[in-house]
Amino acid sequence: MFIHDVIDLIEDFAPLQLQESYDNSGLITGDKNWKVQKILLCIDTTEAVIDEAIFKGCNLIIAHHPIVFKGLKKFTGEDYVQRTIIKALKNDIAIYAAHTNMDNVYDGVSARICQKLNLKNKKVLSPKKNILKKIITFCPQEQAEKVKTALFNAGAGKIGNYSECSFNSSGTGTFRPSENANPFVGEKGKRHTENELRIETIFPFYLENKIIKALLDSHPYEEVAYDVITLENKHNSIGSGMIAEVENPQHETDFLNFIKKQMNAQCIRHTAILNKEIKKVAVCGGSGSFLVQNAIAAGADIFITSDFKYHEFFDAEGKILIADIGHYESEQFTMDIFYELILKNFPTFAVYLTETNTNPVKYL
Repeated sequence: MFIHDVIDLIEDFAPLQLQESYDNSGLITGDKNWKVQKILLCIDTTEAVIDEAIFKGCNLIIAHHPIVFKGLKKFTGEDYVQRTIIKALKNDIAIYAAHTNMDNVYDGVSARICQKLNLKNKKVLSPKKNILKKIITFCPQEQAEKVKTALFNAGAGKIGNYSECSFNSSGTGTFRPSENANPFVGEKGKRHTENELRIETIFPFYLENKIIKALLDSHPYEEVAYDVITLENKHNSIGSGMIAEVENPQHETDFLNFIKKQMNAQCIRHTAILNKEIKKVAVCGGSGSFLVQNAIAAGADIFITSDFKYHEFFDAEGKILIADIGHYESEQFTMDIFYELILKNFPTFAVYLTETNTNPVKYL
């Protein structure tokens, strides 16, 4: 197995194109064509994690946070980022990170929090726009099923829990092949009229090249007419945070203690107790303060996330209970997502969860 096999697996689950503009997810050190020996999973890549990888014979580290966010201009070992990269390069260790792309997918970081808290009926809290595109093409009636099947197999036509979604309408197409053409139907130099099916279906933007290739490979015409349109619709399965429901309503204090236990949190910073039952829960792995208004608008009783600044706690306005459980604590189970994904597809491969606690925040 090669590194690119593991990368393809992860990016099929969490496409790199879904990362935020400031992010640096992807392969950071190493060669994707190296053979994988063993894999070490972590949240942060540090010098201690590199040492652990060396000790365990791992030449691929998969992390949630990229060790490099900005371009490095020198490699003198002056800080932990430089020292970590130098040690990885010296020991032929590849480092791969899946960060905000893993945050933004439906079964990603926030979904794992929902799972740990036994929440049900989860939905994306803040769905993203400009993710979806529509492709429209025109095909002879008899070949239409072949074309639709190819588009669906390439990833088009998915809406929520439904697949192979399309709209089809019959019409008449005309064309006149030139002397240099090789027409599937019709004669050179003569206008031809053909009963065609107009096929419309949607797809996420990052699949565009794959979708168009599937169309061109399956379509019988020498010159394929098609339109690709960017949609303003929100993609309800891609975005930030999640909103879900508890199985049984609980008092706020009881639920805070439950969160602390399930998320292995040393402490929880929270706003004032509102003396009401917790029924609806909003979550966001990592820094989620930007979603507090979304959580309120969604009717959440509590918003579980991290990295709230002092003045941002006032944004609760007595409408919601904010629970800041810590950045590392909110994302620690991302390693389990990597682990399960890899072992499901490569069940006999050696994959380790790091034994190094990389949380830089300590508590008395």
